[in-house]
Amino acid sequence: MPHRFHLPRALSLRHALVAACLLLPVGWIQAAPPVATPVVLPSLEQVLDAEKLREMDAEIRQAVADGRLVGAVLWVERLGRAHQVAVGHRALQPQPEPMTQDTLFDLASITKVVATAAAAMLGVQRGVMALDDPVSRYLPSFSGEGREQVTIRHLLLHSSGLQATLNGTRPPLSRSPSQALELACRETLRSKPGSAFAYSSVGSMLLAMAIEKAVAKPFEVFCREEIFQPLGMSDTCFRPGAALLPRVAPSSAPARGLVDDHIAREMGGVAGHASLFSTTADLARFARMMLAGGSLEGRQLFTPATVALMTSVQTPPNLRSPDAGNLPVKRGLGWDIHTPYRMPPHDYSLARGALFPIGSYGHTGWTGQMLWIDPHSKTFVIFLCNRYGPQGRDSRAEVYQLHHRLSTLAAQAVRGVDFSALKSLQP
Repeated sequence: MPHRFHLPRALSLRHALVAACLLLPVGWIQAAPPVATPVVLPSLEQVLDAEKLREMDAEIRQAVADGRLVGAVLWVERLGRAHQVAVGHRALQPQPEPMTQDTLFDLASITKVVATAAAAMLGVQRGVMALDDPVSRYLPSFSGEGREQVTIRHLLLHSSGLQATLNGTRPPLSRSPSQALELACRETLRSKPGSAFAYSSVGSMLLAMAIEKAVAKPFEVFCREEIFQPLGMSDTCFRPGAALLPRVAPSSAPARGLVDDHIAREMGGVAGHASLFSTTADLARFARMMLAGGSLEGRQLFTPATVALMTSVQTPPNLRSPDAGNLPVKRGLGWDIHTPYRMPPHDYSLARGALFPIGSYGHTGWTGQMLWIDPHSKTFVIFLCNRYGPQGRDSRAEVYQLHHRLSTLAAQAVRGVDFSALKSLQP
């Protein structure tokens, strides 16, 4: 009987597997997928100094204690780590309501960037608008007496020559967007388009109307479907409905949930210059998207080129503000970068604070709100408040100074960045 040689069982199985693999068609053998390396975020203390954050909280508590504010919510974020605090009350009448982090606030002029400028730049990115298109291309009645020279770019840069507010000091006469457009078309331009800076809510109002024509959708619907919903900004809206009203901070409007700006209110509660409501959490999503070059959680809203265009200095070097001592102005497309205030001593962009460089950008609102974003340190500051106490105190100027203090402290909190070496990141 012939001798049979037997391989060890483990070895024979190994060889059998190798032989079987060699017989498989090319392409059937796939390498094991790489093991994803988990992203480890730094701790809050590693990116933001806790003592400076406590100082920010203390500044807000003091503002509530001395009556400058009824209450406020603060959100400071850097590199994925956030500090949040709610202070004071959402409302004091008819009964006190504690401030909560999910409170909705009337954003006032922050509407101009989060809604209007964002919608305009989506239109530009998609090719349905162009920055140098005349406004009259979309609003034919906006012509005559030099108005046909006003472009979309002029509206975004506040260099159109349009007046600051519709109707000036006269009682509001517009009861609809169409009536507002009629009034805007009757106003004489204050300066030649492109020749001077003059902050204009009328320009932002007209821009929203032009966007509607370009995208063939109501402005409110376009913003909701193309900006807020894709970014997961579920609490951001015009005209908050009944389900949201209990979380809305009141203002000087006659009822909770109505926009504070009387012209926007007369127009039905949707306007390009003011009327958006939101929370700190929703604005944080928007700011995060801007810092990420236009994307958030896998959704690309803007291209990086569009974000860069919006947030870099777009004003010509010689543009000045006659209303602010003829001082020079630096603006992005919708965004404030380095703008002097009209009232003496003509402070520049208080919301930037003393340390964030020129090259950071943001906006404020009449109701006391602030959003400021610094792309260099990947930091943003959101401050939303109720400044309308029962005594009727007008604390707007004091709140603007508070913005400056909070942004300064936020920059001081940033670890590992020497802002003194970054005085300006823009020409």
